[in-house]
Amino acid sequence: MGYERKKFGSGAPLEEKVGYSRMVQVGPFIKIGGTTSVQPDGSVYGEDAYEQTKYVLQKQIDFLEKAGASVKDVTSLMIYTTDISAGGKILEAYTEFFHDVKPLCTMVEITRLNRPTQLVEIMVEAVKTDEADA
Repeated sequence: MGYERKKFGSGAPLEEKVGYSRMVQVGPFIKIGGTTSVQPDGSVYGEDAYEQTKYVLQKQIDFLEKAGASVKDVTSLMIYTTDISAGGKILEAYTEFFHDVKPLCTMVEITRLNRPTQLVEIMVEAVKTDEADA
């Protein structure tokens, strides 16, 4: 028996043009692609890594909820930052969402992101569980 594949878009123009989804769910497994703090109007939200991280994580939790999942279902995060010295601020925002969930978390420094004002990009993986199992 195979799993159903569901694709979720954010409405970003490149999703349709290039052919990618913001989030894909296959059965209980959910992956959210690299997400930055770009707002619907195209501007970058937040001037520091804390603000950007908090914004990105809230966007991703909103996507999880579209799939019927929650922050408690997150199993791992991959955080990319253009400034590893901001790691403390990134983890401060991360902790507000995941302190009690304790998913796997990796942070790496990269050279740059799409826009110079973007400091953080995050990928999330989750496994949707039944409430009875949680």
